[in-house]
Amino acid sequence: MTGFLTGQSALWVLFSTGFLSATLLPGGSEANLIALIHQGQPAMWLVILVATLGNTLGGMTNYVIGRWLPEKQTEKKQAQRALSWLKKYGYWTLLLSWLPIIGDPLCLAAGWLRMRSDIALVLIAIGKAVRYIVLAFMVHSLY
Repeated sequence: MTGFLTGQSALWVLFSTGFLSATLLPGGSEANLIALIHQGQPAMWLVILVATLGNTLGGMTNYVIGRWLPEKQTEKKQAQRALSWLKKYGYWTLLLSWLPIIGDPLCLAAGWLRMRSDIALVLIAIGKAVRYIVLAFMVHSLY
């Protein structure tokens, strides 16, 4: 990414990949985050913030899609696991929305279960922010 995308355009790419990777579509925001941190510009806190915002909005998109789904039994194994976690552990499960494979269905299931959107937003944002903070500091310590 060094020399190819800089400044605002690199942040928009990071936001977009963060958004896409949090929806049911494929995306890889981690690679963009690592590249921007390695590049050193913009500031690490801004990179973390932009990635978190994009990823959180993607997670909330899944939540909204879940709200639109009819209340019908789901058959997918990942969705079943997400539903059982949400029913057993409640809102706190949304802190795990950053996890691969299960994270997207967790947000979808939260909407489907009609969980409060304000609480879901806060917990999804915290979970995703912690992931990016840990990753950023791990990468920063290597360079």
